[in-house]
Amino acid sequence: MDLLNELKYKFKQGNAVVQIILVNVLVYIFFALLSLVFFLFNQTSVLAAFMKWLMLPAALGNLMYQPWSIFTYMFLHEGFLHILFNMLWLYWLGNLFQQYLGNVKTFQAYILGGIFGGLVYIASYNIFPAFSNHVDTSYALGASAGVLSLVVATATLLPEYGIQLFIIGQVKLKYIALISVLLDLISIPNGNAGGHIAHVGGAAFGYLFIKLIYSQSKLPNTMDAIFSSIGNWFKPKPKMQIKHKQKTTTFYTGNKPNQQEIDAILDKISKNGYESLSQKEKEILFKASKG
Repeated sequence: MDLLNELKYKFKQGNAVVQIILVNVLVYIFFALLSLVFFLFNQTSVLAAFMKWLMLPAALGNLMYQPWSIFTYMFLHEGFLHILFNMLWLYWLGNLFQQYLGNVKTFQAYILGGIFGGLVYIASYNIFPAFSNHVDTSYALGASAGVLSLVVATATLLPEYGIQLFIIGQVKLKYIALISVLLDLISIPNGNAGGHIAHVGGAAFGYLFIKLIYSQSKLPNTMDAIFSSIGNWFKPKPKMQIKHKQKTTTFYTGNKPNQQEIDAILDKISKNGYESLSQKEKEILFKASKG
């Protein structure tokens, strides 16, 4: 019971990365336990058929009967190592992204990146002759497209940011993202082509997502409004409380920072690292991330 309460507490903290990881892990555990039950009763084929309704089919005819799978597929995993590496990637770079751009855009990068990666996978299997013999039997699952979207989005946002890698040492984010995408591209002919194509699609979305945010388009604001309103559906209604006003001291008491201020701070981080920021700049960035 304590574990359940702790998971509820973590989920309600509002960190988008933690929430995405918890959903993925809980779905994985649910299907792992379900798989055990169906195995014991010799009904594994029934479970496989059920999971197919949640996986993303490449065939357009199948997709017509399960359109929800463009969303559900990105929370399914086929093995422990599959989910482990996806969640590690998500934790390491997703938290960095969330720190600078906040929860709403983290959800956008993951979910929309997963959807875009899925659409690229479907389009590729229906366009290229190399997949014509497999289109009717191919299904995609896994968080990788959404995760790669966040990885590339973070690298596009902070290309010069250094990550300490075991044995190799410090490597800039732009190189980590570039190598990841190249590995997926050259791996397409060598097996799991659909998965690698979805990864590349997710990565492409992550890059375009950051470029769109810094464009003059009103689309990012529209997406923020949509995701914020969806998020409000899941927030519990606050209980009425009587509070006494108290004087508080904050480092930053100005109005909501504008995009120009944020851009200047992100440029400074890109060139000199987060530690180069003044206390006021850190407070401005923190205030912006809460939006």
